[in-house]
Amino acid sequence: MQIALSIFVLMKNLSLLRVGESGVIDSFLKDDISIKLMEMGCVPGERVKVEQVAPLGDPISISVAGYNLSLRLDEAESILIKTNQ
Repeated sequence: MQIALSIFVLMKNLSLLRVGESGVIDSFLKDDISIKLMEMGCVPGERVKVEQVAPLGDPISISVAGYNLSLRLDEAESILIKTNQ
């Protein structure tokens, strides 16, 4: 008997995740900011989780590489995340 297993992986911008949602960093959309983000621990393959969102929606706080990091929405928009949701 064969069991078919299908897993859907969605790609979306980090800025679209809600509080409590997580994913794995896949790539960056903007080269000019990618170096800065990688220096802060946002490297491809690293798991990120949205911890908090400011009352007006900007900035957001994420946990990445064992610490919390605050990002502006324009920075978060440049990070592509793989999710299972």
